[in-house]
Amino acid sequence: MINTVGIIGAGAMGSGIAQVAAQAGWEIVLIDTQQESLTRSRDKLLKILNRLVEKGRLTDMDSKAIFGRIHYATDQSALKDCNLIIEAIVENLDVKKKVLTGIEAIVGPDTIIATNTSSLSVTEIANAMQRPDQVCGIHFFNPAPLMKLVEVIRAHDTSDEVTQQIMELSEKLGKTPVEVNDFPGFVANRILLPMINESVYALMEGVATKEAIDTVMKLGMNHPMGPLTLADLIGLDTC
Repeated sequence: MINTVGIIGAGAMGSGIAQVAAQAGWEIVLIDTQQESLTRSRDKLLKILNRLVEKGRLTDMDSKAIFGRIHYATDQSALKDCNLIIEAIVENLDVKKKVLTGIEAIVGPDTIIATNTSSLSVTEIANAMQRPDQVCGIHFFNPAPLMKLVEVIRAHDTSDEVTQQIMELSEKLGKTPVEVNDFPGFVANRILLPMINESVYALMEGVATKEAIDTVMKLGMNHPMGPLTLADLIGLDTC
């Protein structure tokens, strides 16, 4: 049974996931190596909750309860009693493997370890672990509090039980989970990034202006924003 969630990384994704899980009633341990990142995350959450209270979408009591469920720490040992670990750090395979193998040695044998990667091989991460059957991918979309979709990535050795638990947890977070297998880019980025790349080629070759390309995809394909605008939102380095 999952009742305490440990989140590694207090950046935009880690902080967003922490907010979602705290709103759903879980106790959260959010860790980061930089105290400044934790402070920024805490201050931003407080502003968000205050805004929700002002808009009447949360009561003051609920806001304080959500804020109180997130515990901030720089020491990995704070994760030792967590039932689920969600890693949301830099998209670097070697860094993820190093961090998660260290975390695995701290937590209990039944703890599920999930990586929030959007493109890296979950199987390769799991193969570095002592208990690869307890490892899976859980790809939240940015911003995590608003986006409904979660890709639950099943690595080669991920157990049926772990997959089912993460699917159910995602639903309890108010998300719509889809189970996918561990292929490059999973589903979303396997389809999205070639589209963005083709949009860049269309601009480069002079097919149309950037405004025209985005308008075609917004009005013709009913996308909420054009692919070139989306690429800038994601960040070209990340793309």
